[in-house]
Amino acid sequence: MSIKVQNNCANINWHEVRNILKTVGMSYVDVDIHKKSFENSYTVVFIFDDEKLIGFGRSISDGVRQSAIYDIATLPEYQGKGIGKLIIENIIKNTPTCNFILYASPGKEGFYESLGFRKLKTGMGLFIDMERMKNKNFIK
Repeated sequence: MSIKVQNNCANINWHEVRNILKTVGMSYVDVDIHKKSFENSYTVVFIFDDEKLIGFGRSISDGVRQSAIYDIATLPEYQGKGIGKLIIENIIKNTPTCNFILYASPGKEGFYESLGFRKLKTGMGLFIDMERMKNKNFIK
């Protein structure tokens, strides 16, 4: 593997972003919406193996106190090789004074716990499609 980290949205193939999200079973939408989401984020991280996009993530933040992490995804064949950890570490490094929140895909909580995250006791969510999120086990 020849790993390259990119912290901007230059020359990203947004179809690949959408396809990776779809491949790993995460929520995906029109490529233009993904592009806008990443471009409007405080921090973005794209991981390449040579020229192949293999993972990414982003955060929205005030830059000093609070940061929310979204869209952490790694191609299945690269999972378990430290790519997700590299994405999270790069996000945290960019906002070291912040508290971080995220919501994990069901079954992925252990990965985030291994990086120091803990379950929230008072976390709440209001989603556009509450029934969908309930069916996907994100909410009670």
